[in-house]
Amino acid sequence: MTVLFGGAFDPIHEAHLTIAQEVRRRFDFGNITFVPSGNPPHKSLDAPFEDRLEMARLACEPAGFSVSDCERGRPRGYTYDTLQDFPKPRTFIIGADAFADIENWHRWRDVLRMTSWIVVTRPGHEYSVPDGASVLRLDGVALDVSSSDIRVALARGERPVGLPDSVYEYIAARGLYGSLATIKG
Repeated sequence: MTVLFGGAFDPIHEAHLTIAQEVRRRFDFGNITFVPSGNPPHKSLDAPFEDRLEMARLACEPAGFSVSDCERGRPRGYTYDTLQDFPKPRTFIIGADAFADIENWHRWRDVLRMTSWIVVTRPGHEYSVPDGASVLRLDGVALDVSSSDIRVALARGERPVGLPDSVYEYIAARGLYGSLATIKG
């Protein structure tokens, strides 16, 4: 079984790792591969792909997860294309907020048929399961950490909660997400 965890990871944080650990534990999956988005069609990203890829590696490898660079250099990061880079059977981990929008994705009906899904529930994010989708719910992993909150804290010069030390050090060294002069050193 190929288990993929796709996302912007802008930046990756402890909640992402906790979700992957829970998927591994609850569904008895061995390896989970994180797939940082290259150039997603539905959102703009703050950090370049290479930095997000390196942050994912720094966070994932000590936890025993793989990281794929398959979206490097693609003009658009469509899940339809990404899934074809991995062998069947496939399972894709996704947040409820993103899954709720799946019918707006490129070739979404094909994407639904190409993989099964583990949808991570989040308070306040409802979703429906389209016909033909194979979905398992991952409940009870509500962590109060978000990449957007982390970016805001970093831009204010704060040390955000929920950011792995290695990722924080990388962000500070590279000067990502705003002015970090006050947190370096």
